[in-house]
Amino acid sequence: MIRMAKQEIDRSPQPDIERGASDARLVELVRHGEDEAFGQLVSRYEGRLLRVLIQFVRDRELARDLAQETFLRVYQRLSQFDASRRFGPWLFRIGVNLTLDYLRKRKRRGWIRLFTDRRATVDKPPDPGIRDPRQNFDLEEEVRLVLEAMPKRYRTVLILRDMECFSSSEVSAIVHRKEATVRWRLAEARNMFHHLWQQRQQGGRLLPLTAPLSGDDHDQA
Repeated sequence: MIRMAKQEIDRSPQPDIERGASDARLVELVRHGEDEAFGQLVSRYEGRLLRVLIQFVRDRELARDLAQETFLRVYQRLSQFDASRRFGPWLFRIGVNLTLDYLRKRKRRGWIRLFTDRRATVDKPPDPGIRDPRQNFDLEEEVRLVLEAMPKRYRTVLILRDMECFSSSEVSAIVHRKEATVRWRLAEARNMFHHLWQQRQQGGRLLPLTAPLSGDDHDQA
């Protein structure tokens, strides 16, 4: 587990703060000492942030810790936020970078194991009338293995754009690259995924890719 700061985020409703206020307005209020406004920002983004981080670590409790740490870092760095830009992508960039840094420090290639508590059920024969839930687990495991074999910068774009449905402009802001670069990476990432998926389904051993299949590894800034 990551080392968490002791400070907790207050998520309780705050009636004295403008309801429906824009992100920019809430940030402005926080900067002027209205810490309650930050609770609204947390409530607004914590659900989606948690879903995104779970895609990277595949561990709900770890993702919760990372999300909490993300909000603490966002709060601490709020004075650095450029109010002319959108708050959401800035927050997700901090969260995704924090998660990738965590994974690197743990010396993992990509993701935490999908299943940490598989209990044996051999003592009870399966009911033939009930669909085996392991079929869904196996599919998720196959997807995880394929994504894990992709280079980080392509895997990240594929998760954000195709699995979490961020727009290209949002992904651009999160990974801090031009939209043209994001679109190029996404096209390459889809090709990689298709190639690795076919390889996996044919029973072949997955060899991690280090470069685009097109052979064109010029990554625009």
